[in-house]
Amino acid sequence: MLSLEESLKILKETNALLEGHFILSSGLHSPKYVQCAQLMSRPTKAKEICISLSEKITKEIKDIDIILSPAMGGVIIGYEIGRLLKKETIFSERVDGKFKLRRDFSIKKNQKVLIIEDVITTGKSSLECAKLVEENGALIVGFACIIDRSNGKSLINKKIISQVEISIPTYTKDNLPKNMLNIKPVKPGSRYL
Repeated sequence: MLSLEESLKILKETNALLEGHFILSSGLHSPKYVQCAQLMSRPTKAKEICISLSEKITKEIKDIDIILSPAMGGVIIGYEIGRLLKKETIFSERVDGKFKLRRDFSIKKNQKVLIIEDVITTGKSSLECAKLVEENGALIVGFACIIDRSNGKSLINKKIISQVEISIPTYTKDNLPKNMLNIKPVKPGSRYL
């Protein structure tokens, strides 16, 4: 398994760790942003992270039937972890602002589901996926991500398996530090397209 230092080095080498003023999908503001799409666009570097994460998942969870990821950010990581673990992998998509299963994807009753995405901050996307799992009578066996930047404040009440835990401060719009006030905010991520 990769160490935290090795993982952070890969994130920096792939320009996946950005600095500036970002508005996260949660609506919070941050001086740093992890853009996992940059990591995933470099398959040889992403492979190292994914192998290490899959080893952590295997160590923590013994029985998985299917992997569910939220589109867009979770699609590639879900696929790659599914490939490594030899598990079926599906994704949910937003339709009218709500996650739904499309493309004839389905979750069967009593299936053991791992929810995985690229970055967890509040856990909102993962919890929206969890609703789909519960609506289909299946069982959530865990949550996983490349980057856990929740600082222990995620809405997810289960352990999150992550390759990297990063403590990156977040602020409300009305509580920005002075050094961020003069930087034009950027809205990365899929919710703002």
